[in-house]
Amino acid sequence: MEEQVAGILAGTAGECVWLAEHPPLYTAGTSSDPSEVLPKASLPVFPTGRGGRVTYHGPGQRLAYVMLDLRARGRDVRAFVNGLETWIIAVLNDFGIRGETHAGRIGVWVEDANGQHAKIAAVGVRVRRGVTFHGVSLNVDPDLAHYDGIVPCGIRDAGVTSLRQVGVEASMADVDRALVHRFAEWVPPREAATGTSLH
Repeated sequence: MEEQVAGILAGTAGECVWLAEHPPLYTAGTSSDPSEVLPKASLPVFPTGRGGRVTYHGPGQRLAYVMLDLRARGRDVRAFVNGLETWIIAVLNDFGIRGETHAGRIGVWVEDANGQHAKIAAVGVRVRRGVTFHGVSLNVDPDLAHYDGIVPCGIRDAGVTSLRQVGVEASMADVDRALVHRFAEWVPPREAATGTSLH
């Protein structure tokens, strides 16, 4: 990502989205607190330059690393983050799931199997001189027990869930198709002259 962002800034590389899946691990964002990794945590922790706190990544979770040039899109970082959330909500809707945002809590939330609000997608980004990187993680069918080793995103009073846990039997390929299909709906064309913002 560092090399790709440098290339975008230099004009030698294009904007892109990487869809990835990691082995089981925790990542710590720039706002994380060491106390959010609990004593029972058994996975490695990797510091990262993204915003946000501690979260889990692993098999069954789709990561979308989004590298866009906001210099040609209005430079509105808040709108970019809102756009990521809107993207995921549209994808969830394709699977019959109602996603929503909560004031003061970045990410996308759904009603879990117990009727409680739980986080299904986390957002953590960084912007360097107008170019975005890192992005969003969507729980398709990960081992949710791994979240027990951390305080996910620093939130102690709500849980996490997945498409599988809320009753959606979707493959990663199914999710990827929806991600690709819905992506263009919230990313406007590059219009440097008009300063179009993301929405």
